Amino acid sequence: MKGMLSNLYKNRIWLLMVLPGTIWLLLFSYLPMFGQVLAFKKFRIDPDGFFASVINSEWVGWDNFKYLFTSDDAFIITRNTILYNLVFIILGLVAAVATAILLSELVNRKLSKFYQTGMLFPHFISWVIGSYFVFTFLSADRGLLNNVLGWFHIDPISWYSEPKYWPFILVFMSLWKGIGYGSIVYLAAIVGIDKTYYEAAMIDGATKWQQIKHVTLPMIKPLMIILTIMNIGRIFNSDFGLFYQVPRDSGALYPVTNVIDTFVYRGLMTLGDIGMSTAAGLYQSAVGFVLVIITNYIVRKVDEESALF
Repeated sequence: MKGMLSNLYKNRIWLLMVLPGTIWLLLFSYLPMFGQVLAFKKFRIDPDGFFASVINSEWVGWDNFKYLFTSDDAFIITRNTILYNLVFIILGLVAAVATAILLSELVNRKLSKFYQTGMLFPHFISWVIGSYFVFTFLSADRGLLNNVLGWFHIDPISWYSEPKYWPFILVFMSLWKGIGYGSIVYLAAIVGIDKTYYEAAMIDGATKWQQIKHVTLPMIKPLMIILTIMNIGRIFNSDFGLFYQVPRDSGALYPVTNVIDTFVYRGLMTLGDIGMSTAAGLYQSAVGFVLVIITNYIVRKVDEESALF
């Protein structure tokens, strides 16, 4: 016990650095879990405050979940959420790893830093601003793409009324915003690989592609698996800004842009039903937790060292 206290005292600087993150986690991840009980209650505001409102609200059991599962749009929003996230996970992984490998192969370090900064910049741009970028290209009357089509005497396209184009637009925008941040994680792992592995491969006559295939990819495979498992845990969650702001909440696009998060938001704004929105969040978290456990179990059976836990 005395030795443990001594170690804590010696590492107090590091513990203080962790403290802000720990406080943030407690305030925004653990403390709000008390409110999950609203998923089973009909929330009514009490004059005595929030906690009194939670305690005194009427218990309705599973009624709040019926809004999600009995709606006519239940199949569409579930299908869109799962399929989009599957595409984002697969293409995001491939694009991030490929970009990280390309950046690591650049001899000019200053040029590499320039490219990293340029690709990371979209990550910090709000989807509200991003939606205006898209609008400048897709506006029906003044959009750049319709102007280009006019040069070739092709009729302009009403982009915000044509659902068939939007799966590709949304996937492209997701990659545009996320590829820079995702590649940095893998680039850090690649930079940490012992250079002697590459030197031994070059002595054996391995080409650059063979070095990537037999050295780089196997070394970062555990990180790829762990991040994929974590992304699978969020497969029922969607980037609200991407699906709401970028299509500009166009009703004609709902068949391909409506996901669980946007559906719940519209229901909350229309009905003001906080219990329903809480039930949706609990459902997403519970399913994500189960998927993480199952995926990790499968990975552990195949390769125990690559499992998350």
